[in-house]
Parts: sequence; C-alpha cells; structure tokens
Amino acid sequence: MDLKTYIRDVVDFPKPGIIYKDITPLLQHPEALRKALADLKASIGGLQIDKVVGVESRGFIFASMLAVELQAGFVMIRKANKLPFKTLAETYSLEYGQDQVEIHQDYIKRGDRVLLHDDVLASGGTAYAAVRLIEKLGGEVVQCNFLLELVNLKGRKRLGEKEVFSLLSF
Repeated sequence: MDLKTYIRDVVDFPKPGIIYKDITPLLQHPEALRKALADLKASIGGLQIDKVVGVESRGFIFASMLAVELQAGFVMIRKANKLPFKTLAETYSLEYGQDQVEIHQDYIKRGDRVLLHDDVLASGGTAYAAVRLIEKLGGEVVQCNFLLELVNLKGRKRLGEKEVFSLLSF
C-alpha cells in the first residue's frame, strides 16, 4: 500500500505560497491508518518508551495511538494558553511565522524516555521547541517520529543528533 496516495496537497494554505500536506484522507481509510500506525510503531524497534509526546494538534492522533500500543503515557504539547495547569513554554520560528508551545510541568519526569511524535517535520522549529521542553523537564528524547517529512525544508538538521524517523518523505 502506497501511503503517499492518501496525502493531499492543498495549495496556498495556510497562506499564499505554502503547499500544505493534508493527512485527513489517510485518516479516512482504516487500512491506511492501521498501516501507518504499524509502520510508525515498527520504527521504534525495541526502544523502551515511558512517555509519548504529541504536538498539537494532528500529532495527537498517532501519538495517542502509539502510547496505547507501547503501554506508555501520553503527553500533549499545545499552543500557548491551552493547558489548564502550570506550564513550561518555548517560543520558536516556523516557515511562515513565529509561535509558542507549552507542556504541563509535571508530565515529564527526570529520566523519562520519550518518543516525540508530530504529523509533519518541516523546518524543524516546532519539533526543536518540543525537544527543548522535554529536556528542560529532565526527559530524554529517544526518537523524533513523524508521519511525513518535507525534506527540502531540512528540519532534520535543526534536530541535530536526535534519532529521526519519518514514514513518508516529500
């Protein structure tokens, strides 16, 4: 099954000049969804994972499923002012502006082995901010895991020596 056929291009979204990779067609097909989840899980191999961190909002989809599959906790990283408890924040640049993400301060414990998941690796700004939040709380990011990667934006470079897995490359 070619999962790329389930990714739709949306031109000029969220602003002119951007070609948005829409994963919602993949989510509509149970067999594609199951295959994507199985392949993402297989990339982890025998790594011990204590927490799976998903980045708002599409990252929550596979991150929560991976947490169940790995018998690990699920942690959300959200946009600013969306979490109700004490948070730690990180500001970052992305390919079309600047944003901020937050995590609850008590969700990651020192020594937790963390799988970071988001739907898309683009310029790496969001993923880098998420890694910084996890590490500030004492967690160890053992893999950065993505459904798809926009290779020409060189997001891997931003993540330095972190292990990165992307199921699909565009």
